[in-house]
Amino acid sequence: MDNNDKQAGRIAKMIFASVYPRYIAKVESKGRTKKELNQVIEWLTGFDNKKLNELIKKKVTFEEFFKRAKLNPNAHLITGVICGYRVEEIKNPLTQKVRYLDKLVDELAKGRKMEKILRGSE
Repeated sequence: MDNNDKQAGRIAKMIFASVYPRYIAKVESKGRTKKELNQVIEWLTGFDNKKLNELIKKKVTFEEFFKRAKLNPNAHLITGVICGYRVEEIKNPLTQKVRYLDKLVDELAKGRKMEKILRGSE
């Protein structure tokens, strides 16, 4: 098992509810809102606020979170580097989806316009 496999295993078992407050803190520290964060998450996953809160309460893993998600057909348009990896080159499908989310949160925190973050929609 190489490092990428180990990383993928760790990511799969991480609880979404434990990472979500970090996403909120990151975007709010840069003047964005939880509402905007949830809009970005909904664009990527199809989860509205009610469903998102339900998944947080159930303490689902990232693996379960993305298993239930209906990934946006434009998700493949998310490109660039996050955590030292080019998201479009990540081989593990779950790791790639988590990094898509990380990249969107990063763009939101950096002040990118919402219509640019939500590729091809709005």
